[in-house]
Amino acid sequence: MSRRLATMRTSTEQQVAAQRSPSPWWRSAVVYQVYLRSFADSNGDGIGDLAGLRSRLPYLSWLGVDALWINPHYPSGGADGGYDICDYRAVDPDYGDVADLEALVADARQLGLRVVLDVVPNHTSDQHPWFQAALADPDSPEAARYHFAPPSEEPPNNWRSLFGGPAWSRTPDGRWYLHLFAPEQPDLNWRDPAVAADFEKTLRFWLDRGVSGFRVDVAYGLFKDADLRDNPGAYSPTLFGHGPEQAMTWNQPEVHDVWRQWRSVCDEYPDTMLVGEVCLADLDEVALYSRPDEMHQSFSFRLLKSPWETAAFADGVQTALDAFGRVGAPVSWVLGNHDKDRQVTRFGGGALGTARARAAALLMLALPGSAYLYAGDELGLPQAVVPDEAKTDPIFFRSGGERAGRDGCRVPMPWNDSAGVGFSPDGAAEPWLPIPAEWSGYAVSSQTRDGGSMLTLYRRALALRAAHPALGSGDATVRTDGDVLTVRCVGDEETVRCVVNMGSATVLARARGEVLLASTSRVHASAGSIALPPNTAVWLTED
Repeated sequence: MSRRLATMRTSTEQQVAAQRSPSPWWRSAVVYQVYLRSFADSNGDGIGDLAGLRSRLPYLSWLGVDALWINPHYPSGGADGGYDICDYRAVDPDYGDVADLEALVADARQLGLRVVLDVVPNHTSDQHPWFQAALADPDSPEAARYHFAPPSEEPPNNWRSLFGGPAWSRTPDGRWYLHLFAPEQPDLNWRDPAVAADFEKTLRFWLDRGVSGFRVDVAYGLFKDADLRDNPGAYSPTLFGHGPEQAMTWNQPEVHDVWRQWRSVCDEYPDTMLVGEVCLADLDEVALYSRPDEMHQSFSFRLLKSPWETAAFADGVQTALDAFGRVGAPVSWVLGNHDKDRQVTRFGGGALGTARARAAALLMLALPGSAYLYAGDELGLPQAVVPDEAKTDPIFFRSGGERAGRDGCRVPMPWNDSAGVGFSPDGAAEPWLPIPAEWSGYAVSSQTRDGGSMLTLYRRALALRAAHPALGSGDATVRTDGDVLTVRCVGDEETVRCVVNMGSATVLARARGEVLLASTSRVHASAGSIALPPNTAVWLTED
């Protein structure tokens, strides 16, 4: 059997930072992402809200996470799931009000949970007062806060929207305006100082209300090429993110000064943090956003976008450890979020996809750094099939139906086995997205009683991660042997190995210590070895 060994310890800088006493909470936190509209509906209107989330905080505490990140809660034009914002210092009435958010933060703190908000600095809603003023008067100060071009036959350049079609649309008076997402999401011009000044007010507004930080949407955007030059290539999503073909629209050098300023603001509020959505193909470039004077973290999406293959996962882990280690930052691992198909479906669907998702969960939760869980992944939810007539995602409409869009990973959470799966109270309106009839089988209530459920696996894994600092905080090395991936996590007092069989045949792995947890009950240990079935992971201590 051929053997490939890939071992490299995280850098000295990362080791030193990770060993600070006390270590900042965000370096190894498990953060639970809440898609607010789909989590829990308190008033029966079919839409999840802050009061509903507040009522479910004990569940998150019981699960064992450290913090929750809430997708946008602001007043919105409704064109892109809340990511087209009209007022950054308010709460959409569908979700409650500022007092509801303050009460949520207070309750979470009582349970030992921190609250991280989503902030969207790349673009606003076209209903934002600034853009409305810019439409009314091309010479207004607000017009300088967006990217406008004079009337002409053709758009100013070849830039394309990520949601499909051109990135330029016309105003009623014939001007062109830039939107790298939907037309209802005009891009802000961060070269205007008024934009930066207003966002600093937004940060302070929420930090003063006790939140513990922000997830920054499109953190690699904000600045565009000052001369609006053509991109060298047409928009074509790469496996891991944007590359040189999008050189004029993303990752401009000026953006790093924004994060230095935001970091200085957070430094005034103890124990707060910034985590950036940085969708770039080059992980070394992603890691630069997490230098010591910039954001605290930037997501590593490699595992989210990798096929179920040993080499791909090993490379995804090692490349991230290396890149972030060089800047002294922890890795922020992601397996699922509101923009990608559910991992059970990505990994093959059905029993196969579920087995792989269970194994992947143990791998991610063993790795040094923070882990971001997406609501419902702990239940093993598959990607839901949403009828075309019920879809809301602009990707579906902008692509003329060629792309299914993201609605299938945003369907409301199943809490019990009632007809409405406990998302809303009895007698409520229909949920904002239809819930598949079979989802009652994934409900929290039934999985809580099942010792072999996905939910039980996650809860056990999180408890063990908290009890064994080598998991999540150790110094990791990566090794592959055929279809077997091993991550060895070395802590101050113990070593834990995570061994994943990603192949189609049972393999034997060395087992000199204790089996802490396996992703399936079909793991058998004897005489210093362990039989690991296909698509299975195990945590093993070392004597």
